[in-house]
Amino acid sequence: MTFFPFFARNILVAGLLAALSGCASYYTHYGMFTASNSAGDPRQVRVTWDTAEYPAWWFASSQSTPITLETQCSSRVWKLTDKAEECVGGISACGDPALDINAQSGHPATIDTPCIQASGDEAIVDIDRSVDLLVSCKPAQPVTESGGEKTNHDYLRASTIPYSISVRKAARNSLSARPPEFDNHVCEAN
Repeated sequence: MTFFPFFARNILVAGLLAALSGCASYYTHYGMFTASNSAGDPRQVRVTWDTAEYPAWWFASSQSTPITLETQCSSRVWKLTDKAEECVGGISACGDPALDINAQSGHPATIDTPCIQASGDEAIVDIDRSVDLLVSCKPAQPVTESGGEKTNHDYLRASTIPYSISVRKAARNSLSARPPEFDNHVCEAN
């Protein structure tokens, strides 16, 4: 008789722990395409982010990391967020007046003017199979030199037409969750 209450209690505790640990599904999202940087050189461009997605009936809301935008051969990494206080509404990344120039006006970018915006979705967790990026800035100095070493800061060329990037969604820690690597042989040739 003591075995059954012990067994039933352990099943109940295990069920409660499973429920309290969350019902989230964890995913890695990524996409890669080739486009020109501001210097006109063809480069691979990669977007990546992670999400924790909860079912609609669960009390917690789905969450995401910022979208990371990287350009082959460049040290510049953009982080697009969907937090309004970071830049402007929607999914965006604002420029740095010391690093970026508004491509249309030719003036230094401001900390409240978006240099890169994702159109169509208001939250990163809402992005499904593709993301459209509108780039409105260019680097103030695509390449800097210090101590005889050159550092590339160039990124995706500004365009009035959004770049449409196909995105893959894979369960985190699965074999398909690793984003493709850049081919750095192109960078070594420059």
